[in-house]
This record gives sequence, C-alpha cells and structure tokens, in this order.
Amino acid sequence: MYKPEVTLACVIEYDGKFLLVEEQKQGQMLLNNPAGHLEPGESLIQGAQREILEETGLDISPQGLVGVYLAPTAEAGRSYLRFCFYYKYDSLPPASKPLDPEISCTHWMTKAELVAASSRHRSGLVLKGIEDYLSGQRAPLTQLHYCPDQQIDRSS
Repeated sequence: MYKPEVTLACVIEYDGKFLLVEEQKQGQMLLNNPAGHLEPGESLIQGAQREILEETGLDISPQGLVGVYLAPTAEAGRSYLRFCFYYKYDSLPPASKPLDPEISCTHWMTKAELVAASSRHRSGLVLKGIEDYLSGQRAPLTQLHYCPDQQIDRSS
C-alpha cells in the first residue's frame, strides 16, 4: 500500500529575509526550512509548532498555509506529502537557538542569497515554498481539520 510520509515545514519571514536551518544530512551541511515529520496524535498545526520550536527555538504558531506538496523520492514507492505553513514577523524577531541537536544553526537569508546557495538546499521544496509565499499563495488555517474523535473504519 502506498503511504506518503507527512512532513511539515514553515516559511518564516521578517523584512524580506527568511529563516533557514542548517543541518547535517548525508555528510553535508544543508539548508532547509524549519521542517520535520508529523507525529502520532498531533494535528498538522501542532506538528508545525513543535517543529518550529525544536529547530529554531521560536515558540510561534503558523499564520496560514502556503501549500501542500507531494514529492516523490529517488527511492521507489517513497514520497513526502509536505504541508508548508508561513509566519511573518512585523517587528524584529527574538533571538533564537535551535533545541534539536541535529540543527547546527539558523540563518536569515534573502531570496537572492537562497538562490545563490541552492546547491546546499535539502530539496527543491525549500525554495518552492518561499517562491509560492512571495507570489501571495495563501490559505487560511481554517481549511485544516483535526478530527481525533472521528474513527475511520479501515475494514470497508
């Protein structure tokens, strides 16, 4: 049975710059949006809040949804269903420090700096979410529903 892995990411913007995390993957230091996997028992928004806190030290809640992306991998039968949220600071964000030991540091970068560093992006979705955000693509969080008390009968 085909089951994409659900991931959550957040485009965090202040004054034309975007918050990226630097992490070591496959022996390289790569740039990514604050992102990670949805855990059992949490809503999409709760998962995004947790990932933002773990990877940046910022205790914020997404303001809206940029988009949903289904991305296959080179590994046969494996893909990621990525929910990309956004948060925009109107004033100077507080200093932050990653809580996740896999994150070495954070960087505020302009789109031009991100494009110049594209060889270091963890995936093409890093820039795609930012480009969609900059184009004005937005959906309200009310489009997302968490229904823990609605059991689904898997036998039918």
